[in-house]
Parts: sequence; structure tokens; C-alpha cells
Amino acid sequence: MDSLAAAPGTGPATSPLPTLRSPRKPASFDKLPTDRAVVFGILNVTPDSFSDGGSYNSLDTAIAHGLRMFYAGADVIDIGGESTRPGADEVDPATEQERIMPVIEAMVKAGALVSVDTRHAETAAKALDAGAAIINDISGMSVTPEMVALVAERKAPYVLMHRRGDAKTMDSLIRYANLVDDVVAELGAALQAFYSAGVQPEQLIVDPGLGFSKTADQNWELLANLEQLGKLGHRVLVGTSRKRFLGSLLSTAGKAAAPTERDHATIATTAIAAGKGAWGIRVHDVVGNLHAAKVAARVRAAAAPAVRSSDGSQG
Repeated sequence: MDSLAAAPGTGPATSPLPTLRSPRKPASFDKLPTDRAVVFGILNVTPDSFSDGGSYNSLDTAIAHGLRMFYAGADVIDIGGESTRPGADEVDPATEQERIMPVIEAMVKAGALVSVDTRHAETAAKALDAGAAIINDISGMSVTPEMVALVAERKAPYVLMHRRGDAKTMDSLIRYANLVDDVVAELGAALQAFYSAGVQPEQLIVDPGLGFSKTADQNWELLANLEQLGKLGHRVLVGTSRKRFLGSLLSTAGKAAAPTERDHATIATTAIAAGKGAWGIRVHDVVGNLHAAKVAARVRAAAAPAVRSSDGSQG
């Protein structure tokens, strides 16, 4: 891929900002890969993200990192301006837009397919106007009527993630009669509002919400039973990247592994999720997870003839 930008401090660039060259036609949702899991590269334009808070909190560092992920092979750049870590303070739409809109505009100009990570319909609408293609909403069971109406009106692909409560309360809302059945049922109930508003099923993507209103054991149980989300009839997006349950698993002397030390474990979970048929994965480290998605796809493809043969439909 021809470079569209010079990284700060390199080549002919004299500005501290990445230099965007001639605009390119952005990628489109219907051109995303269908032979492997789609890779969403996470771009947090926040001062307090659990994984990389503050690392990409300026316009130049955010654009430069987004371009690195894009050139590394990310299919989608998922841009958010509000931390969703447990206990995080909410961010008002104006502040959120101030953080992310210039980054969205730059990434669209570079030709990237952009997803906006927001709970706010107002922010989502402005992001779509700027060229973003997908809305990724972590509101869960608290999705607003305004967001439902926007998705129906703009016909944008939309990610509905399972979450109870908000960032302040979700860790206390972890009691389930049957975890997998309850998550599927609660997502199904939330989907009804979109169906009633006229949203087409192919617009909707579901996310089990690993790390949101779930314990570590519950996250593993959902990952092990990911196929059950297929009952809903929608694409499934999975986000395990650098999350607490991976840090706990990799603890040393009682101390959880730091977020940046969880990338190898994330790659392993990507292989599992993609192997179970996940449509997409949302990650910080693009290259390793892209490789894992390709490996999982190759294994699934190799297994398909054997399945057809064993059920008598071939040979």
C-alpha cells in the first residue's frame, strides 16, 4: 500500500502532525473480508483508557497511531473519545467530539474504514457525516431511543454490546441465572427496539461484552460458548484485547500482568474466537491478531470438507 502520510519527524514532513497526502476513496463496509475475521484496530483518543491512556491523546499521536494500524492491515479503525474502563467518569458529547472528530476526518481522508466508538447519538451522527461507516456502542441494555432512531435513519452498521449498568455500576451487576442464556436473551430483547424501528438485520452486529458486567470466569465461559450467540442471527464482534481477565490469568506473584503484557494472550483468544466463527475481533495489536485470524480461517476452511464428508453431503 502506498503511504499517504509521513510519520512525525521522518521524511519530508516538517510538521509535528502526520502529513496526509492526496485523499483516497475510503473503504466500504461491504468490501470487508469474508474469508476471515475482520480486524478492528482500537484507537483511544482519551487521557484515561485502561490500556494506553494518554498515549494517543493529542491529534498528531492519534493520527500517527491510526495510520500505523491501517498500514499494518487493520480492516477498521475504531475511534473513541471516552474511556469505558470500570469506574471511568462519563464524557459529555462536546468533549468527546472535540477529541475524535479531527482524527476521524484524517483517517477517512487516508482511506480507512472508520468505526466510531460512542454511546451518544449526537456524536455518532457527526461521525457518520464525517465519513465514519460503523457505530460501535457500548451502552448495552441502556441504548438510547435517539441512537436507535439514528441507526434506522442512516442505515449504518451498528454494534450492540452486552452490558448491564454503566462504568460505575457494571462490576456489581454480575449475577446471572444462566450466563450464556441470559446474555443471549438480553441482547435479543435489546435488538427488538431496532427491529421495531425498521433497522435491517444485516445492519446489526452483536458483541458479548467480555469484561463488562462479567467476572473473569464468566468471560471465559462466554468465550468457550461463543457459538451460542449465533442463535441471534447476527454477525458477532469479540473484544478481549488486554482486558483484566487476561491480566489475572497471567499474574506473577499475585500481581496481574500489565495491559501491554497481555498481547500474546489476546492473540490466543483471537484464534479461539475466530475459530468459533466470530465475524470480527477488536484489538490493540493489529499484526499478531491479524495473523491469528488468518490461521483460524485456514483451519476452518480445512475442516469444512471433512465435515461435509462425514455428514454424507460430499463424496
